[in-house]
Amino acid sequence: MREANDAVLDRALYLWFTQRRSKADPISGSELNEKLGGSADFKVSTGCRRHGRGRVRSTTPAEDKYIVLSAKRNRRTTAQQVANQFLAASGKQISRKTVARRLRGGRLYARRPVVSVPLTRQHRTARLQWCREHHNWTEQDWACVLFSDESRFSLSSDCRRQLICRESGTAYRPENIQEKDRYPTCSIMVWAGIMINGHTRLHVVANGTMTGQRYIDEVLLPHVRLFRGAVGDKFVFMDDNATCHRTLAVQDCLDSEGIQRLVWLARSPDLNPIENVRDALGGKLLVETILRQTRTPSSVHSQRNGINCVNSCWIMLCKVWYDVWNVASHSTVDIFRTDTFL
Repeated sequence: MREANDAVLDRALYLWFTQRRSKADPISGSELNEKLGGSADFKVSTGCRRHGRGRVRSTTPAEDKYIVLSAKRNRRTTAQQVANQFLAASGKQISRKTVARRLRGGRLYARRPVVSVPLTRQHRTARLQWCREHHNWTEQDWACVLFSDESRFSLSSDCRRQLICRESGTAYRPENIQEKDRYPTCSIMVWAGIMINGHTRLHVVANGTMTGQRYIDEVLLPHVRLFRGAVGDKFVFMDDNATCHRTLAVQDCLDSEGIQRLVWLARSPDLNPIENVRDALGGKLLVETILRQTRTPSSVHSQRNGINCVNSCWIMLCKVWYDVWNVASHSTVDIFRTDTFL
């Protein structure tokens, strides 16, 4: 009986409400209370919705768990694919937005995956053995290691992480288009090295690629040899297995200078802490580029190619280099843990 009375009351309230709205008459909360007879079953402050009423959920708690479990089984499944799987399993049609809400309720969110290099069983075995051999190194031991690498930076970002605010259907308006060269000419390659208590200067690899002889003349003799003399016999130099680093001439130069080289593994850029510095440096450079484009967009646009662009990139790199190296280099010992790379 009460449900029938509620239905009649809801119908009468709906008719009265629509009539008042059609006449553009304002409806106050006191007037609505009076119309409802002061009933406590209604939520007057926010409208005429009854407590406990509303749209019935399209899935049960057990079905919610099934949706979350389906997404966990294949992390790359889209919401629409999960909805199709749910339809095939239960015969019930749900939308992808319902799936997205259920996944958020299960603390699953759409995020970009972390990128890593493919590793074979031999790679994993070698990495585990390397970590076990260096597990007992102290902070003093790691303080004698110079980690180095070459990196290329560009004033034009290709990560597409920068978002814009636009209206629907306006994607191709000029203000919503970001210019990007497929092969950006405004880029610069630099070499750098870090230690726990120090760092090298940025060295520009100009006019071509790095070769074995250039590696000796521009990196080992001017930079690495100085650190070898400052640290002493405990100095250890780390570089990756790039072809220009593993020539016989480079090895002879290291032997003649008494520089000990740290054995490095194939496909292991994540073990090198200077990668953290490179990521931080690239992020800072992107922020500086965006700020500069905001302040003087015409001047930056005119420096897209040529020596002016390279100089601009070099100036900004030097500006942010001394701000980011210290934080990353002090995390060296924390990075080398055996449980991180198993």
